[in-house]
Amino acid sequence: MEITLIVLLVIVLALFFDFTNGFHDTANAMATPIATGALKPKTAVLLAAILNLVGAFLSTEVAKTISGGLINEGDGGVLISPEMIFAGLIGAIVWNLVTWLYGLPSSSSHALFGGLIGAAIVGAGISSINGGVFLSKILIPMLAAPLTAGIVAFTATRVAYAITRRHDGKKDGRGRFRYAQIASSSLIALAHGTNDAQKTMGVITLTLVAANLQEPGTGPHLWVIAACAFAIALGTYSGGWRIIRTLGAGLTQVKPAQGFAAETSTAATILASSHLGFALSTTQVASGSVIGSGLGRRGSSVRWRAVGRIALGWLFTLPASGAVAAVAALIAHIGPVGIVIDALVGLGFIVFIFWRSRRNRVDASNAIPVPDVAESGYAVRVRKGKVKPVKTKTGTIPPLTPVAQAAVRDDIAAREAERAAKEAEARGQAGDASDEGAGR
Repeated sequence: MEITLIVLLVIVLALFFDFTNGFHDTANAMATPIATGALKPKTAVLLAAILNLVGAFLSTEVAKTISGGLINEGDGGVLISPEMIFAGLIGAIVWNLVTWLYGLPSSSSHALFGGLIGAAIVGAGISSINGGVFLSKILIPMLAAPLTAGIVAFTATRVAYAITRRHDGKKDGRGRFRYAQIASSSLIALAHGTNDAQKTMGVITLTLVAANLQEPGTGPHLWVIAACAFAIALGTYSGGWRIIRTLGAGLTQVKPAQGFAAETSTAATILASSHLGFALSTTQVASGSVIGSGLGRRGSSVRWRAVGRIALGWLFTLPASGAVAAVAALIAHIGPVGIVIDALVGLGFIVFIFWRSRRNRVDASNAIPVPDVAESGYAVRVRKGKVKPVKTKTGTIPPLTPVAQAAVRDDIAAREAERAAKEAEARGQAGDASDEGAGR
């Protein structure tokens, strides 16, 4: 097979991975604002897609980490061939689609790293991996980033609720955090484009360097940046609703102030890592922030069973994607026939996953139930003691959940107490007036 043909295949597959990265990670930016009603679902993914597109043009530091740091160079050039990169991408895509099917917010970034590492070890040996880069810019950030984001989100949530503490049943203004969520979630989408699109840029650049079509140590070409930017934006616009459901409602019940704290913590962590060239997982950062904000809001609960499932997904991402890529690399060693086999099996798997997903369809209309969104806003800000009506497709108002019902009862009790106090005060004033009249 001609080298130019395999390079073309790798580029196409890399862009498809970029597409899956987009819809897999849309939830990082938009799950919480959708859950609180700050943004409508389709508006949220459109905004995220546009900002992903813009963000992809802002930096190339992470791309350089992948194209010129993770895989060592030997006497004959980079110690990985385009065939091995092709196999690595297959491993990453397979893991991305499996976790998406089950709604697990796993790391697309670590799936990519695992795939590249597994294929490189099969093709060029363990010495082809730069252990220092892997440790300092991938493994350590993988462990530290979600913990850091969680601590920051916990602190920010505490501060937000302390500032807007309720007094004497008066409005606390926390509902206004919904407007702030639009800005904070937009910042995450911009940061996601800046960090994650670069990973695919790095893979394509690594392929061109390995094929002697680009000088080692150089950054991605403009056409590579543009292609990756549009691919991840298109993937983001497609939604990824299964993972939006998990992050928006599966870990903890998100309120506007809490969501704002989680989003700002996520954005700050991602932007700092992009500046330093750390290829961390935006999914792990966003998940850590949501968990931290859930712990920071008094009265909220974190669903630890769901957290455990997600943690297992994180744990298996690198080895699982690496194992699939290693098998694909062994088949690719056969020659052109092996590449064709890999391509056909990979295509068949992709078709199967999308067919399987239709049996339990999740889209913009059911990613987060309407009553949950209504309850999120109601439990924070009450207008004139009434629940804000939420119309459904059938024109009915959904029933309130137990939490919202409890909030209604509390409000009714507060109004009754206030009315009784006013009546008692009025009777007291009337009694004083009659006493004065009698004294005269």
